[in-house]
Amino acid sequence: MAQPIPSHLQARSGIVSMLLAVFLYAVLNALAKHLAAEYPLAEVTFFRNAFALLPATAMLARAGGWRSLRTEHLGGHFWRAAIGLTSMVLLFLSYHLMPMADAVALSFSAPLFLTALSVPVLGERVGPYRWGAVAVGFAGVLVIVQPGRGMLNTGALVGLSAAVAYAFAMMAMRQLGRTEAPVTTVFYFTAFSTLLSAVALPFVWTMPTAEGFALMAAMGLVGGGAQYFATRAYALAPAAVISPFNYAGILWACLFGWLFWGDWPGTHVLAGAAIVIASGLLILIRETRRRAEAETCDTSPDMSHTLPLSTGRKH
Repeated sequence: MAQPIPSHLQARSGIVSMLLAVFLYAVLNALAKHLAAEYPLAEVTFFRNAFALLPATAMLARAGGWRSLRTEHLGGHFWRAAIGLTSMVLLFLSYHLMPMADAVALSFSAPLFLTALSVPVLGERVGPYRWGAVAVGFAGVLVIVQPGRGMLNTGALVGLSAAVAYAFAMMAMRQLGRTEAPVTTVFYFTAFSTLLSAVALPFVWTMPTAEGFALMAAMGLVGGGAQYFATRAYALAPAAVISPFNYAGILWACLFGWLFWGDWPGTHVLAGAAIVIASGLLILIRETRRRAEAETCDTSPDMSHTLPLSTGRKH
């Protein structure tokens, strides 16, 4: 019988997996920015999803084969794919319209929108601690876009719209995560996104060159690999350990933007990104403590009759 892997080694493997995922996502974003300058965005999005089906299918095979696709929430998977695809298209467009680091910095505002929208959409109760973190985070967004200096341009608006759409996608993932395995959600998202993005192809199709096709194939495979390593990371270690490493993406965005496009983020972008990241980490810490308290209430035999079984979330 195989010996269980010690928890500290699992955490280390989870961190390495997340860092790999972040790097692959950065490569994916750079490829999307490059390809969007030559091909219609709908076509780029289609190939990103179509080739990602290969890693998604491999993940499915490792998780138990086609039996893992059994679900009673096919409509929920379709909705998650539709809103996730919208976020993807807007994110790729923001990369096309503005420097990579600026777009990535704005994408970090998604947890802020998720926290704010969870109140009216999911019926969650957000306390003053997290509302304060949200307020600070949005102040960081204002530092990035500098509306008083005319920096709130089309690219910034598209980037913020992508963050809002991603927040809605994450809320759909929360709902699905109560009953669905991660690999099931990943496969259905990739499959439905491929079908949905294919609808626009007859209207925008541009025959790719051999190099363009190879880059689009690489983009899809890299994206699928990033999803695999991100899924593996969260399976190996708690979100509180793994999630902060997502913010390493700003380092790769700065590096790739400088190497390939000669872009370097301004001081205001780096300062605003630091504020947004700090607020996101504060929300993560509070959310982790809140869940730990809820689990304690669920499992403590001495206190279960006096403490609520949840801390504000309505099921």
